[in-house]
Amino acid sequence: MDELDTAVIDRRRRRRRGLVVLLLSLALASLGAGAFSLAIFTDTDASDGTFTAGTIDIETAPTTLFTVTDIMPGDSGSATLTVQNNGSGDLRYAMTSSSTDTDTLGLRDQLDLTITAGACPGAGAPLFNGVLSAAAFGGVAPGPDAGDRALSASTSEQLCFAWSLPLATGNTFQGATTTATFTFNAEQTANNP
Repeated sequence: MDELDTAVIDRRRRRRRGLVVLLLSLALASLGAGAFSLAIFTDTDASDGTFTAGTIDIETAPTTLFTVTDIMPGDSGSATLTVQNNGSGDLRYAMTSSSTDTDTLGLRDQLDLTITAGACPGAGAPLFNGVLSAAAFGGVAPGPDAGDRALSASTSEQLCFAWSLPLATGNTFQGATTTATFTFNAEQTANNP
């Protein structure tokens, strides 16, 4: 071989070696970059939520509104009842009643009852005016009804219950007795049109 051929072969070998060194350098550089990308700082955080349902809680006081004995025709009286919203939500309420007639004398249909807003003697138009056995105002069906009363959360109002036994009450009512229960039904006003 002549010198020219040997010089060409040496150049090719040096190029190959240079190419191999270059490829090895690039391979090492990419491995190093990969190692650096795995060594980064990270952080994680989370937030939570707590949910508590509101309450509708109606309460009336006193528990016993009347204890009346020895009623005579022409007698009358009144008592103030406080209706309290102890819940966290606004409410509307209605009242229904039931009364006994165990002696079958019908005193519950003879006694007159008027319910007005405010402490006795009350004020404004009556919420109810009729015989004890029919005492009611508002409606217990879901949603607003005519006569419903509204109370904001943690507020109260007073109602005056005034009763009378008419002078025209006949002799057949002597010794008659009845017990009335006034039931207050409340529902939320939020999302309950």
